[in-house]
Amino acid sequence: MPVLRLLPAVLALLLLAAHFYRAGLAFLVPACIGLVLLMMVRLAWVPRWVAGALVLAALEWLRTLLVLAGARLEAGEPWLRLVIILGGVLLLTLAAAWPLRTDAARHWYGSGKS
Repeated sequence: MPVLRLLPAVLALLLLAAHFYRAGLAFLVPACIGLVLLMMVRLAWVPRWVAGALVLAALEWLRTLLVLAGARLEAGEPWLRLVIILGGVLLLTLAAAWPLRTDAARHWYGSGKS
């Protein structure tokens, strides 16, 4: 599987690692880095695990969006730009999982039987 197809997933996981670090959840950073490294292992179960992790990452971005937008609304501050940016990050994180669910990924990582 060409590296360019995996690049969105790598970037999404690194962005999530930065998010966790900034949020004071540094113990989750190695998990994100570990998933990036795991993508180098050609075993059939790897794309399913990484795609699942990206779906969970999208849920974390949704939670963050709701918390921060709610705080902005309560404070009477502008919130639309925040929602657009975090909504975009959420959608791009979900989109990064898609190449891992294709036939090309199943062929690259193995037969799909693990």
